[in-house]
Amino acid sequence: MKKYKVGIIGATGMVGQRFATLLYNHPWFEVAALAASPKSAGKSYEEALGGRWVMKTPLPESLKDMKVFDASADINKIAEKVDFVFCAVDMKKDEIKALEEAYAKAECPVVSNNSAHRFTDDVPMIIPEINASHLKVIESQKKRLGTKRGFIAVKSNCSLQSYVPALYPLDEKFGIKDVLVCTYQAISGAGKTFERWPEMVDNVIPYIGGEEEKSEKEPLKIWGKLENGKIVPAEKPHFTAQCIRVPVSDGHLAACFVRFDKKPTIDEILEIWKNFKGRPQDLNLPHAPKQFLNYYTENDMPQTKINRELEGGMAISVGRLREDTQYDYKFVCISHNTLRGAAGGAVLLAELLCAEGYIEPKF
Repeated sequence: MKKYKVGIIGATGMVGQRFATLLYNHPWFEVAALAASPKSAGKSYEEALGGRWVMKTPLPESLKDMKVFDASADINKIAEKVDFVFCAVDMKKDEIKALEEAYAKAECPVVSNNSAHRFTDDVPMIIPEINASHLKVIESQKKRLGTKRGFIAVKSNCSLQSYVPALYPLDEKFGIKDVLVCTYQAISGAGKTFERWPEMVDNVIPYIGGEEEKSEKEPLKIWGKLENGKIVPAEKPHFTAQCIRVPVSDGHLAACFVRFDKKPTIDEILEIWKNFKGRPQDLNLPHAPKQFLNYYTENDMPQTKINRELEGGMAISVGRLREDTQYDYKFVCISHNTLRGAAGGAVLLAELLCAEGYIEPKF
């Protein structure tokens, strides 16, 4: 198979570094361009990182000496070198919107980890196993942008990856009215390590800016429907969220409480989770977990440290399903926030876009 040439925009940040590790020796994708802020432009990737490589695996040799472009000033140069780009930049939201549209208008598809375009109504926000059908809105987006191959597709918030996959297939059969979710989120979600954030050692912070609003609104777009070239968010389930930063390096845990239209049995829920799969599994995409939802019967499972790396960090771990005194059921879920939740989810989305013909190779 001929490889797609890809770029990483925001390559020096934590998610950009994660992209670098995931794309190293990827069977379909080859990194052909790296971009970051103007202060990094012109330097080698190793120089631009300046000792800030935080991944557990070494910096890929093939990227060390690659010249870093200016993410904003070199858009056309980058677009000429690649089939599409991954975007994970640290900028103001309106600046990110403009930057991603500029790449799209340069006929360079953008697979974004950023939140800026998540509520643009013709930009699909995808969890690949759940709402792959929303990719059809891309044709309407390209008409608005005036492009032939350029568009933007985004992944959802990292914490949603832990609990929305467990809820979605239950709603399809039994209808979900209300969801209360409390997320306990790792420090890497803030782009931090314990060395760079010593205040988090032996500490819990009960606030993550903007996270609760995202957790309550974004699922409704994922549940939404395509109408007249736009994604119209669903009106239910009703979500309420509390998001807490905890002293964990990687992995987000969610405690969910669910009320149904038609209450299922525990056995019915477990059977749905066991058999649930989506387009990535049907297409056997490189980063698709073989078993998407994994249920653990032990009372003290799943655990963040033990389960976050399941199937390369791309699978969801679920446990502690039991009846509740106020809601119908409660359970816990775990996902790896920088793999399934961030760069890995974006790579899987890109694989889906390529497999379904939304991105064609130029070279």
